[in-house]
Amino acid sequence: MHRNAARRRPAHPIRPARPARPVRPARPAAGRGRLVAGCIAVAAVLGLSACGTASGALQPTTAAATPGSASPQQQPTGTAATTTAPATGSDGATGSGPAAPSAAAKPGTSSAPGTPGTSSAPGTSGTSSAQAQSSATARTTSPAATPPTSPATTPATGTPAPPPSHPGTATKVIGSTASGGRTVALTFDDGPGPATGQILDLLAQYHVKATFCEIGQNAAANPALVKRVVAEGHRLCDHSVHHPQPFEKLSHDKAVYEIGAAHDMIVKAGGPGTEVSWFRAPGGGFDADNEHIAAGLGMSSLGWSVDPRDWARPGVPAIVSTVQQQLKPGGVILMHDGGGDRSQTVAALKQLLPWLVAQGYTFDLPAA
Repeated sequence: MHRNAARRRPAHPIRPARPARPVRPARPAAGRGRLVAGCIAVAAVLGLSACGTASGALQPTTAAATPGSASPQQQPTGTAATTTAPATGSDGATGSGPAAPSAAAKPGTSSAPGTPGTSSAPGTSGTSSAQAQSSATARTTSPAATPPTSPATTPATGTPAPPPSHPGTATKVIGSTASGGRTVALTFDDGPGPATGQILDLLAQYHVKATFCEIGQNAAANPALVKRVVAEGHRLCDHSVHHPQPFEKLSHDKAVYEIGAAHDMIVKAGGPGTEVSWFRAPGGGFDADNEHIAAGLGMSSLGWSVDPRDWARPGVPAIVSTVQQQLKPGGVILMHDGGGDRSQTVAALKQLLPWLVAQGYTFDLPAA
């Protein structure tokens, strides 16, 4: 047995088993999910930002309206007119007759239109999937989805007052006498002043009744002269408080004050029963608004047809010859008794009164 055992073939050696490959630990599902969500968010942001930029480039640029900016209508000014009185007696400076200039456009109401929505800043890769979805939804909203706010419903802060209800050119400015025919009306502006008494003396010599267009503050400062004008049978006309020019550029509220306050000052200076029948805009600056304001106070708008520009003191011969050349039957002559040195006006009137009588003119008041 031992011999047979020795002859037996040796058993094959047993190969050692190969070591098992290390198993890689699985990545946490939550981390993978965040990574995937972050990648999606980055892709969405980059793509949608590009789309938003292109879309924004196609949108018209809208400038925010500036309060008080002028509109085609407007007040103008809307720029408000300068209330500093111009060179005294410059009523005829803007023209040789009562033609009223067109009312300036007064500032209209304007407000900033709605601003289209803008894309928010791109999100980061650590954004959660819910945040990425919400951000993407916000960015994909079209600017057109939110209509711009109408200017009429959201007026800008500091919007000027609406324009008056009667814009446009005056249509009822008087430039003729009440009776017509071979008559003439004498009118004197900017008083009462130092020359008013001398002019009243000359008118009394020829039994002439004239119309005095008085500045409110001058009437308040010279009530005795206003009372004399009324007592001698002459008529009164409102010529504003401060003589601002261009008068047609005043805001509605300013025009109301200049016309209404002057009316009250003249009436107070003249005493009980004083009537102010006309309004003459400084420089002939009539428009439909101030014409309407005057009418509301019972006054007609008074212009002129003859302007010798005596306020500029061109010399007595020039004043006389201009009246003689421009006057037609039924005319209204513009002269000045206040606003400066009126010695030339007084001297010219001494020549004109006898000439008018010799020409067969009778003296009348302006039409009402």
